[in-house]
Amino acid sequence: MKRTLFWLNRGLFYLLVVFVVVYSVFPFYWAVISSFKPSSGLFTPDPSFLPIPFTLEQYRNVFVGTAFGRNLLNSLLVAGGATLLSLVLGVLAAYALGRLRFPPKNAVLYIVLSMTMFPQIAVLGGFFVLLRQVGLFNTHAGLILSYMLFTLPFTVWVLVGYFRGLPRELEEAAYVDGATPVQTLLRVMLPLTGPGLVTTGLLAFIAAWNEFLFALTFTVSDVVRTVPPAIAFFGGATPYEIPWGSIMAASVVVTVPLVVLVLVFQQRIVAGLTAGAVKG
Repeated sequence: MKRTLFWLNRGLFYLLVVFVVVYSVFPFYWAVISSFKPSSGLFTPDPSFLPIPFTLEQYRNVFVGTAFGRNLLNSLLVAGGATLLSLVLGVLAAYALGRLRFPPKNAVLYIVLSMTMFPQIAVLGGFFVLLRQVGLFNTHAGLILSYMLFTLPFTVWVLVGYFRGLPRELEEAAYVDGATPVQTLLRVMLPLTGPGLVTTGLLAFIAAWNEFLFALTFTVSDVVRTVPPAIAFFGGATPYEIPWGSIMAASVVVTVPLVVLVLVFQQRIVAGLTAGAVKG
C-alpha cells in the first residue's frame, strides 16, 4: 500500500512538472514556429506544430523597410542606461540603509517601498508634464529617467538585504585599518555582493527592456522609440490586417537576448537568489 502511494505521489508530481513546463514553454515555442511560417500558414484550420513550410519571410519583413534595428538599439541604450544608473545609485543608497545608522532610516525604506505601490498610469500624467517642461520628452534621457521610477526602488530594496547579510566584522576591520566608509564600500563590501548585483541588474534590465506604457507615451518617433511600442505599431498590407507573422518574429528577436543573458549568468543568478546568510 505504501509503495503504491509512493509511486502515485511521484507520478502526480512529474505530471504537475510536465504541465508547468508545457504551460510555460508552449507560448514561446508557438511564437518561434509561427515566425518561420508564411503568412498564409498562420490561419489554416488545421495548424501544424512544426514550421512547415519553412521560410524567413517574416524576419525579412521585420528588418527590411522598417526601423526595427534602430528600435533594438534604442531599447538596449535605454534599458542599459536605466539599469546602470539604478545600480550605481542603488548601491550607495542600499549601503547607507543597510549598514549605516541614522534616525530616519526606516522612514526612508518605507518611502522607497511606497514608490513601488503606485501603478504606472497613476504617475503617467505628472511625468508627461515634467518631461515636457524640462525638454526631455521624446529623448533617451527622458525614457531612462522614467524607467528609474520602478528600477531604482526595486534595486535599493533587494540590495539592502544583501548588505545587511554581510558580517559586520569585515566592516569593523576595514575601519580599524583606516578605511573610510566609501573605501569600505568599494573595496570590501561591493565585491561580496557580486551575485546580488548581477541578479538585481538583470531583473531591472528585463523590466526596462519589456516596458511598454512609458515608452509608448513619451516617444513619438522611431528615432527614440523602443521595441515594445514599435511592435505595437507594426502594420499589414491593409489598414485592417494584423501582421501576426511579423509580430511573432519581432517577439522572438527581442526575447533571444534575454534568454542569452540568463544562460550566461545563470550561476550567478542562482547564487544571488539563494544568498541569504554569510558564514564568517
